[in-house]
Amino acid sequence: MNALELTLLYLLAAVLAVTACRWLKLPAILGYLVAGVMMEPHTLGLAYGQDAESIRHLAEYGVVFLMFVIGLEFNLPKLRAMRRHVFGLGLAQVGLTMLVVTLAGVALQAWLPQVWPLGWQTSLTLSGALAMSSTAIVVKMMADRLELDSPYGQRVMGVLLFQDLAVVWLLVLVPALGAAPEALAGALLAAGFKAALLITLLLWGGQRVMRWWLTLVARVKSEELFVLNLLLMTLGLAWLTEQAGLSLALGAFICGVLISETEFKVQVESEIRPFHDVLLGLFFITIGMLLDWRQVVMQWYLVLVLLLIPVTFKLVLVTALARWLGASGGVALRTGLYLAQAGEFGFVLLSIGRRGGLVPPELFTPVLAAMVLSMLATPFIIMASNRIVMRLVASEWMQQSLQMTSIAQESINTRAHVLICGYGRSGQAMARLLEREGIPYVALDLDPDRVRQARAAGHAVAFGDAAKAQALIAAGLGRASAVAITYLDQHSVMKVLDTVRHHAPQVPVIVRTQTDRDLEILRTAGATEVVPESLEGSLMLASHALALMGVPMRRVIRIVQEQREARYGLLRGFFHGADDVSDDEMAQERLATFTIPERFAGRHLAQVLSESGGELRAISLRRRNGRPAPTDDDPQVNGGDTVVLSGRADALARAELALAA
Repeated sequence: MNALELTLLYLLAAVLAVTACRWLKLPAILGYLVAGVMMEPHTLGLAYGQDAESIRHLAEYGVVFLMFVIGLEFNLPKLRAMRRHVFGLGLAQVGLTMLVVTLAGVALQAWLPQVWPLGWQTSLTLSGALAMSSTAIVVKMMADRLELDSPYGQRVMGVLLFQDLAVVWLLVLVPALGAAPEALAGALLAAGFKAALLITLLLWGGQRVMRWWLTLVARVKSEELFVLNLLLMTLGLAWLTEQAGLSLALGAFICGVLISETEFKVQVESEIRPFHDVLLGLFFITIGMLLDWRQVVMQWYLVLVLLLIPVTFKLVLVTALARWLGASGGVALRTGLYLAQAGEFGFVLLSIGRRGGLVPPELFTPVLAAMVLSMLATPFIIMASNRIVMRLVASEWMQQSLQMTSIAQESINTRAHVLICGYGRSGQAMARLLEREGIPYVALDLDPDRVRQARAAGHAVAFGDAAKAQALIAAGLGRASAVAITYLDQHSVMKVLDTVRHHAPQVPVIVRTQTDRDLEILRTAGATEVVPESLEGSLMLASHALALMGVPMRRVIRIVQEQREARYGLLRGFFHGADDVSDDEMAQERLATFTIPERFAGRHLAQVLSESGGELRAISLRRRNGRPAPTDDDPQVNGGDTVVLSGRADALARAELALAA
């Protein structure tokens, strides 16, 4: 098989794997692993003719670029901000895992040499690989489930950050362990010195040199040169660390970390974004190709032992440590479930150990298979984590009940309020406007620090996940006059819309988005109005440009208002308020919301409007089940449907009498 055929095979496997995982709503990484296994010469023979050496070199490049991407996402300021979890739970998890596993290996060698004839160097190498968890899978799933700011999400992120930091030492230590016994002490001392030098480079001097060099390159204003420079620095630092007796992966990781601390991080991320998932896919495909499934089948009992014992050990250890450090039972168990699997760094350390003769071939394949299986099981464990916690932790029911009670206490005395989902910048700005107009609101947010500060300032904010039906109902969804979704995560937005549609279809929902790309999808899901930030930003830019060009301000305001009315159906009029008392305002169109009585069921909308006093225009129609319906084709209406009508105040008053249930 030539290079072009192999490349086409990789691309075909990647496309099929990612498509299958997206269809099953699983991380694409799992598909890459399975694709690599299918391409492995001993499985289906799809990569037949590729010897182990060529696969090993391919895996090396996959590791190099994987480590660069992970280093680029490494965040030193976040490390300092989360130092309590990083250097508390993270340090304890990595340190105790390595200590217990190494001591267990030494004890087995002493007591059962026929079962475990390997030295302490092998045990230490395997302990480092076992201590790692999968950043790529866990962070992706927590982001999709909006759990990054939860109490257990913060602890999981703290442990993963410490693992990223610990791998710098391990990438130096593991190659040194492969030295001859008489030179081992010197190799370890040299490795310690190199690791200290690299940490100093990461935390102090390296950023200055990297910033200076990237500034010189950026001044040329050439995208091609910028990308070439990234490749040069990544591969160049990888080569330098290899020349220093360290690993290629360590140099790439250092390069990513150094760039992450400069102002060019955003530009670099945008340049490599198209290659990010491809590089991750290449790494995991090569990992799958290293598996010899004939040996796995022959040693299935060993694979099962190497899967169950490490996963159970990490689960129990992390849960106990989190509980000891002050977490509740449910938070501690969730943290353990999320971190029990193997990780990308574990594969890297295992591969380095194999090349250094620390991990014999007959042990490498079963350990690798167990690690792959643990990662394949991770998405299912995370998706079932809530049921597992509810079944095993008796206090979790009480914790969730207390949380719902806290939300209910915040909203118990409010009616016709606005339910704000997300209390970030947009949510807080909206709350200030509502407060100034005397309109009640209740906000839900998942950032405990933000909630604490807002409540101390007297704001009506509660800690809760707006994507969960229990939280929305406790916040008074059925009594709310409107729901405003202020964050941009579409997965959570769709959950909120589905909950509102099923439990309170009469409540209008306003959704904030970055663009109008998913406008129809959101409206079909139940959004009354969608507000794209790109449109509002362009209107503001245009209005300022017109003003600076000398266009009268009254005309600028009128132009912007006309554009908004053309875009937003709900702005083709305005809802009646207590302060609308002037004669001019009485003559203007305004909006009102009505529920269709059962006696009008089966009639067409135009007939309902004519019997309601005429001179009215339907702006939007929402069915009883929460689904929106078009108004321009004169649809039939049913009892319980909600219609927003636009017209003068006297016409709306007549409609209110006619549509009274």
